[in-house]
Amino acid sequence: MSSKPFAVCCFFVPPHRKTDNKDNRLSIENCDYAEMLRHAVAVIEHARTEIAQHVNGYVSTAYWEIGQILHERKIESGYGDIVVRRLSADLKERYPKMGVSPRNLWDMKKFYERFCHSDIKVRQAVALLPWGHILRLLQKVGNDDAAMLFYAQETRSKGWNRDLLLNAIKLNMYETQALARVDNNFDRTLPAEQAQYANEVFSSSYNLGFLGVTSPILELELEDRLVKAITRFLMELGNGFTFIGNQHVLEYNGKESKVDMLFFHRGLRCLVAVDLKIGAFKPEYAGKMNYYLSLLDRLERGADENRSIGIILCAEKDRVEVELALEDMGKPIGVADYQLIVPKEKLQKVLTDEIKAFSEEKEKKIN
Repeated sequence: MSSKPFAVCCFFVPPHRKTDNKDNRLSIENCDYAEMLRHAVAVIEHARTEIAQHVNGYVSTAYWEIGQILHERKIESGYGDIVVRRLSADLKERYPKMGVSPRNLWDMKKFYERFCHSDIKVRQAVALLPWGHILRLLQKVGNDDAAMLFYAQETRSKGWNRDLLLNAIKLNMYETQALARVDNNFDRTLPAEQAQYANEVFSSSYNLGFLGVTSPILELELEDRLVKAITRFLMELGNGFTFIGNQHVLEYNGKESKVDMLFFHRGLRCLVAVDLKIGAFKPEYAGKMNYYLSLLDRLERGADENRSIGIILCAEKDRVEVELALEDMGKPIGVADYQLIVPKEKLQKVLTDEIKAFSEEKEKKIN
């Protein structure tokens, strides 16, 4: 007898429940039945969602490959209309229930061209959506991969239909979330209370305009200027930071490593390593910081102190790249960018305040 590919369920009847021996049926309390029904519905709904996602994935793969065919054969609107109409007619004859209208075929080409150079994580998230949702994203989100990933993930996790997705886009939900979000992995690597506090302490961007940089500089020069202006830098970081030193040496296994700048935060009760970069963020920076934090925790972390935190300070960052780089890191790391000039809004406020103060001072002298 061959085995069947499904599990056999055995039901145990607790002693306190009564059974009707006459018809051998289990007497179930209403609350027990409600729980059983709820569980069964949850199982079916989960299965339906999984099936729908698999179906969407297969459909998206087919549409992707058709779009790739049109792209690689350089079929363009205008002279390619006749070819696309003919292809649509032939495909409809074979697959009458499949959406292969000329317009849909052009959309498949757009689908392929929009995502062929995107990160695999973005492509996979979008591919699991229904085709109508994908078209809505193509129409409304544009070329921002970070926004595309956000709306695709939110649609899947929250079960948005096309109208809800459209409303989320119109409400600029991604931009709102991005402003409130710090690029770090604190929620995954720190206890909940400390993670919340760390998110309050660290910013996603810092203004280093007080350094007076007017031309390109090297990382060591940037670090040297920050050390000389350490009081101003501490003010920019926020309350609670104590500067320990720069080019802090960590010696282990016969090798030396140097942390650009090392601080201690009194509220978080932890060491904070800052790695300075004059260019854009690169994924390998996260691995290097992860190693520094392992050394700090092993060599210098006090018995009553929390895990060390690392901040990578760079000229610019791509949010999708940062998210992917930090995804599997075990140490708490944040990535922040910096500005070397005073933002226009702040400069305008400074000038306005100075003019106002000068005018008031002048009036006092006249009076």
